[in-house]
Amino acid sequence: MKREIIDELTSLSEEEKQNIIKKHLENGVLMPIQSGIFIGRNVEIENGAIILPGCVLTGNTKIGKDAHIGPDTWLYNTTVGAEASLNNVQSYDSVVGNKADIGPYVQIRPGSNIGFGVHLGNFVEVKNSNIDEGTKVSHLTYVGDSDIGKNVNFGCGCVTVNYTGKEKFRTTVGDYAFIGCNTNLVAPVKIGDYGYTAAGSTITDDVPENSLGIARARQVNKEGWVLKNKPYKFMK
Repeated sequence: MKREIIDELTSLSEEEKQNIIKKHLENGVLMPIQSGIFIGRNVEIENGAIILPGCVLTGNTKIGKDAHIGPDTWLYNTTVGAEASLNNVQSYDSVVGNKADIGPYVQIRPGSNIGFGVHLGNFVEVKNSNIDEGTKVSHLTYVGDSDIGKNVNFGCGCVTVNYTGKEKFRTTVGDYAFIGCNTNLVAPVKIGDYGYTAAGSTITDDVPENSLGIARARQVNKEGWVLKNKPYKFMK
């Protein structure tokens, strides 16, 4: 994918690059600082959109009205809806819905569809997945080969375990589900509507709607273990 982007970057002369930027400015696109921005020939941007420095917009990318793109955002063949915000994002062959709030440090890989008002926070990766409106994936999470419902909340450090090393499987999460921090969803698996997973769980079986899934060992405290084993450098 990046090969196509580089080819497009090198195919335009400096004069052509400036003429493209000038055309978008005349059409009502806002670029407070024009240096460090690249826009390809086939990119469409509606008026009122803001493009900040460090943005590379290529392929058949389309930016909706009043969207906020950048800084430091790369888009290839990506459609971005009206009033969406993308800050420090890389997205390829995907769709981002109206009023979505994405970034910073988010990668959206091919085949993804991000719905209306979805929030993807820092260090989130999405691949070949559908995420429905209002869902929040706030930080340090991987969503791959998945179909995620409306108004789902992902805690920190969640992973959809989609690949066995030989085959890939899909994960389905119903509307209003809550995925607790550090949950592994081992595909193929389904979390029903309003389903809930306990933090630290590795979920291998379906969780029915309105149910809590817990998959973790019980805690055991060994009193006096530190004094006996002296695991710290300062202990003699």
